[in-house]
Amino acid sequence: MDVRRLELLREFADRGSITAVAAATHRTPSAVSQQLKLLEREAGVALTEKRGRGLELTGAGLALADTARRIAVAIESAEALWLEFKQSPRGSVSVSAFPTAGQMLLPGALRALRDEEGLEIVLTDHDLPLPDFAQLTADYDVVIADSQGIPAHWNENGLRCVPLMIEPFDVALPAGHPLVEKTVVRGTDLVDEHWIGAPVGYPYDRVLERLGATVGREPRIVQRVMDNLIVERLVAAGIGIAILPRFTTRSHGNGIVTRPITGLPAERQISALMRADRAERPSVRRVLELLAVEAERVVAGYRTVGER
Repeated sequence: MDVRRLELLREFADRGSITAVAAATHRTPSAVSQQLKLLEREAGVALTEKRGRGLELTGAGLALADTARRIAVAIESAEALWLEFKQSPRGSVSVSAFPTAGQMLLPGALRALRDEEGLEIVLTDHDLPLPDFAQLTADYDVVIADSQGIPAHWNENGLRCVPLMIEPFDVALPAGHPLVEKTVVRGTDLVDEHWIGAPVGYPYDRVLERLGATVGREPRIVQRVMDNLIVERLVAAGIGIAILPRFTTRSHGNGIVTRPITGLPAERQISALMRADRAERPSVRRVLELLAVEAERVVAGYRTVGER
């Protein structure tokens, strides 16, 4: 079977439509369909079937797409091994990051790359309406994602998930709020508060769900806002309190104070997601190393400040 046709089948499995595969691979839809038909002829079994107005993979097609993923990983692994004998990591690595991860991890990583000739990061920032970062791995070499725990589908369909850091969440309060006097805030302290919430499904929102389950009452959410800088301003104005990430929240001299929460899980996992074959590239592996170094520096820096 032609490896290039197998790659098209894998793209169809990941993207779900001929049109999407054509756009991603710079082909026409008819050219993609023709190549899949040729692969089907080589395989000797039906790989796709009509479903409504579109196509979907048969059982044989799904199995062969999974085989195509393993072949892609093996090819990238072999090329990576060979490149290690020939040269230092080179090339362009596309990285998608959500805003606060970009603030924490990317300046240092980009600065470190100045000394590594031939290797570059091409950065895109994404703050998804619904935080399903796995869908971005089709278009970016590395996707920096946040979650509470590791979703099961992040370890499926040929994806690789590399944990980078754990970031705690704190409660953000207006500077004159009575709870500022406490060093640690309990869930029961927050029962009667008004909240600036995050969009439904985001890690901050899940903390509020757990808070409601803990105290037996749903939090009173007066606004839902995605941008953390806007949330900080609303908290400072006394509109409500909020759950915000510890390492990137500006809580000095801007009208808000943060306090740790005790009694319920309040943290997020920040990870790097990628297709398993791309994870074998020396350039991608080097970028992951730089991101891991930055994550360790951020966590260690906060500990040092906290110990003063």
